[in-house]
Amino acid sequence: MRRLVSDTIILELKSVRPVIKAHEIQLANYLVATGKPIGLLLNFGESRVEVKREIRDLV
Repeated sequence: MRRLVSDTIILELKSVRPVIKAHEIQLANYLVATGKPIGLLLNFGESRVEVKREIRDLV
């Protein structure tokens, strides 16, 4: 599930075990496609919530 927060942040919600590189690449692709600078991937599939952050330089 993907959400746009405050017209700046892409929030990707997952419930998988474990987060794999393809999930991180997917988030990076969303940032490129939308031109947004910040992406957060939140995974609820493990015993603790896992957060990955992606920041793109849009200059």
